[in-house]
Parts: sequence; C-alpha cells; structure tokens
Amino acid sequence: MSLREPAFEIESELRRWGPGADYARPSLRAAERYCRELARSHYENFPVVSWLLPRRLRGHVRNVYAFCRWADDLGDELSDRQRSLELLDWWQQELEACYDGRSRHPVFVALASTIQRFDVAITPFQDLIGAFRQDQHIREYRTFDELLEYCTRSANPVGRIVLRLTEHETLDAFRLSDSICTGLQLANFWQDVARDLDRGHIYLPREDRERFGFGDEQLHSRVTNDAFIALMAFEVDRARGFLVAGLPLAETLPFRLRIDVDLFASGGLRVLDRVDEIGYRVWETRPIVSNRDVAGLFSAAFWRASRAGLRRHISGRDQALYSAARK
Repeated sequence: MSLREPAFEIESELRRWGPGADYARPSLRAAERYCRELARSHYENFPVVSWLLPRRLRGHVRNVYAFCRWADDLGDELSDRQRSLELLDWWQQELEACYDGRSRHPVFVALASTIQRFDVAITPFQDLIGAFRQDQHIREYRTFDELLEYCTRSANPVGRIVLRLTEHETLDAFRLSDSICTGLQLANFWQDVARDLDRGHIYLPREDRERFGFGDEQLHSRVTNDAFIALMAFEVDRARGFLVAGLPLAETLPFRLRIDVDLFASGGLRVLDRVDEIGYRVWETRPIVSNRDVAGLFSAAFWRASRAGLRRHISGRDQALYSAARK
C-alpha cells in the first residue's frame, strides 16, 4: 500500500499523519517516496524538481518541498485560523523532534537525511513556519516594505536552503537568490489576487492602492477599472525587477544548476507576462503557465546556458537592472 493517496489534500493527510494519528514510523525509502509523490501531485507554475537537476539533489529538494507544502497548506487551506495556529505549532514540534533525532512523520523521516547530509540549520525552516503563522494574524499590508519583510520569511529561506544543498553559499549568492525568491513570491501574489482575497488575505499594499486611487470598496467589490489596471501594472513591473536582478545568480553555478535557476526565474517572468497579457484582469481570470509554456521555458533555458548566455533574452527595459545586479 502506498503511503498516500494520489492527490494531496491536507484534511485527509492530517487524518493519516496528523497529531493523534496512529501510524508506524515509515522507513526512509517509504518516506522519500511519500515526498516524491507529494511533489508530483501539486499544481505549481513549473516543475518543483526538473530532470535537469543533478540526480544526487533531486530527492533532497523534494524533501524540502514536502516540508514547505505541508506548512503552507496548514497555514492556507484550513478554514479555522486558531486550528491553523495549533497545527503550525505541532509542525514546529515535529521539526524540533527531527533535529533531535526523533523523526516520525514521513516528511521529517525523509528530511532528516537531507539535514544530516548537508548540515542544514534549523533557522530557515523555522522562518517559513513563522511566515505561515504571520498569515493567521496579519491579513493586510500597509506598505511594500512590510510585504518585503514577510517575503524574507515566506520565500527567501527556500532559496537559501537550496544554496546549502548545492554548496554555493556566498553573500552574493544569498543576495541574488533572495531577489529571485522575493520576485517569485510577488508574482504568485499578483497571479492570485482573487484567490487570496477569498481567503481573507490582501497582499496589495495599502500605500500603493491609495497612490493609484483604488479604494477598499472597489477592492472588495473586485472592480477592474483604470486605477486597478495601473496599480497591477506597477506591481507586476516591480516584481519583474526583482526576478531580473537575481538572474546573474545562474552565471555563478554549474551548467545544470544554471538551467534550473534560469527556469525558475523565467517561469516567474512568464507568470507576470500572463498577467500583462490578460490586461491585468486577475479578478476574472487566473493567469497560468501552460504545459506548452513549461516546455518552451526548458528549451530556452538550456539554449541560453549552453550558447547565448542570459543577457540576450532580457528585454531592453530590463537590461539596466540586470547589468546593475552583475556588478
């Protein structure tokens, strides 16, 4: 019997693997299979683990993704905020047990092997849980700086963990990785403005909404007007700047890793392109990256890494950002 059903749904997973569930500690092999199937089951804009990633790293990246997927869904997919907080506390306890050598949950049985192999600190995992806790308390951001501070815990730790796994930790690499991760988080926000509002989250900063004259009543009525289009165009361009500014990270990495970093950044840029292409009408339509898009992104990333370099695919308006980031 497989450790899990074909599709990941947090309530069913909690019945099997949550606090109070009666289960035996899985073997490392079974736990790794669980993480692999989880990574394959969830929609993302682009593959979590591509076949171009060195084989020795694929399982470890899936283990990290499984941790993030559980934490994210505990924070986002439950209707009761107090229950979310309690379960995030439980997830924190499971993390601490993992670092104490007492792993039992399949995610942490698998993750323990990654932590031990690469001597990964607990801090980035704690930061991620902290971000999901913050989502239960803070439903709206007053300023863009506040939103960026949230991204330092909700997104940037993932890139720093991956740099640890790839053994490419430098201050410059951290800076560029943070820029890409923040850009990806922002792209996800602008892709999911409607979905987030359904969940009671407003990531469009109040200072920006006021600047463009898009009021609370219009926001909650999901109005698409000139003010909203101008606001979204501004936010999309700002997210694009973070992604482009982080692209020089790829040039510092070995060939296969270079392709994967390019793929993720280009995937974020494609999401922003889709938002632009639908005229910023994200209330009516959720822009997505299609399978055809993904295939094109793979092909383009491979070509750039092997022949042309990154500079040639960056639009003229982004060249200044890219050049500045390389200095």
